Amino acid sequence: MKRILIGLVAGAVISQAAVLVGDSSRGAALFKSQNCETCHSINGEGGKMAPDLGKRASRGYSPADLAALMWNHAPQMWSAMEKANLTKPKLDSQQSADLFAYFFAARYFEKKGDAGRGRQLFVSKGCAECHNITSTNGLGGTPVMKWASVTDPIELARQMWNHSPKMRDTMGAKGMKMPILTALEMNDIAVYLQNLPQTKNLKPEFAPASPTTGETLFQAKGCIGCHVGENSLAKKSSMRTASEFAASMWNHSSKMKQQSELLPEEMRRLVGYIWALQFATDDGLAARGQKVFEARGCGNCHDKGLAPKLAMGERANSYEMISVLWGHGPSMQKQMASQGIKWPRFENTDMSDLLAYLRTRR
Repeated sequence: MKRILIGLVAGAVISQAAVLVGDSSRGAALFKSQNCETCHSINGEGGKMAPDLGKRASRGYSPADLAALMWNHAPQMWSAMEKANLTKPKLDSQQSADLFAYFFAARYFEKKGDAGRGRQLFVSKGCAECHNITSTNGLGGTPVMKWASVTDPIELARQMWNHSPKMRDTMGAKGMKMPILTALEMNDIAVYLQNLPQTKNLKPEFAPASPTTGETLFQAKGCIGCHVGENSLAKKSSMRTASEFAASMWNHSSKMKQQSELLPEEMRRLVGYIWALQFATDDGLAARGQKVFEARGCGNCHDKGLAPKLAMGERANSYEMISVLWGHGPSMQKQMASQGIKWPRFENTDMSDLLAYLRTRR
């Protein structure tokens, strides 16, 4: 039997100490440069040969879900690319993280919002009391068309933080309570605002900065004083979608002890740290992952000298898996097909469990 050229992470290099965070603007550029848009579109922009990735009914919420989705559809994608005479892209781990950030910014991971509901919510939740669409009203609220945060959840969080004291005072003077928003309601409002004539051409953004400097800021700004123990952000899923993040910031703004305003770069660093807490690990179970490894027959090659031994340690993460899939997957698929071996599929938590198991192997 010929040696299967899987190379899963055998030749991959990634710092075990580093936690990757993606940049949506780089991800958008990568989506174009790697010819993804030749077949796929995002919310109507791009090719029509493959599904619009902004309108899929089944969505994951983590890098592991994205890795599993790419893995399951890889043979069909490679076949279509060969027929179209397209070069298969090769992605490193950082580029994989950038693509995830791009999909996150484009709301790929959220249920499709409703602009009509969003318009009703914008009025019923009291937003329209202070904020007109195009001009400043008597209460001095910044018009929506001047918001830099319409398509950027990080800037939205910063604006909420910096202006929450004034918003509370203004609403209190009018006898109004700060409204509570669910993630779905926040998403509907965002879709409404993003589809206004004045804003519909704006591009979504999501670009967190270094989690290392973000952790330093998290301590220096006093955030650590509240977010410990059961309130630790590592235990909360407040950033699984852009709307969940924005809604969480809004609903808790009245409880936060604001000591100083945050600059744009400071908020991006803080979000980079929170992003890393949310997605640095895949939350899988190694015991289940071992069963996945055995059920998919991975050991038939990787533990019998027919392919590199999968002893990944801390390098076993979703972004690395995506990188290896595009780098070595086509050769792996051809070798498996020549031997009558079916391409394995990963469902539900299979990918995160498998990665957890691979981190235990030495």
